[in-house]
Amino acid sequence: MTSVAPYLVRAYHQWMEDSGLTPHILVDCSESNVVVPKPFIQQGKIVLNIANHATNALVIDNESISFKARFEGKSHDIFAPINAVLTIYAGENGEGMFFEKDQVPPKKEQKKPTLTILD
Repeated sequence: MTSVAPYLVRAYHQWMEDSGLTPHILVDCSESNVVVPKPFIQQGKIVLNIANHATNALVIDNESISFKARFEGKSHDIFAPINAVLTIYAGENGEGMFFEKDQVPPKKEQKKPTLTILD
């Protein structure tokens, strides 16, 4: 079954933008494939402003969040797998949603069928 997390991230992002709030995500940088500027990581996590006015080419799909953003005047490519997103919240009032690690279903191993010879 597909994770509900990316759908909720997109919904909260749209609701915050429509309400004039600033959407932020908290990303666990210990997850594999996270691409963020390392000097801004604190205690293994980073807060990213994902407001439309703060990002360029923002894409929130079912597997990841990616965009370009400026840090200290330099452009950086940002990539966060959905399973690395811990929360999305409004910077102005903290309203949002936390995601538990088990909300993202683990990939199932493919089992080989067992065959029996019948006489």
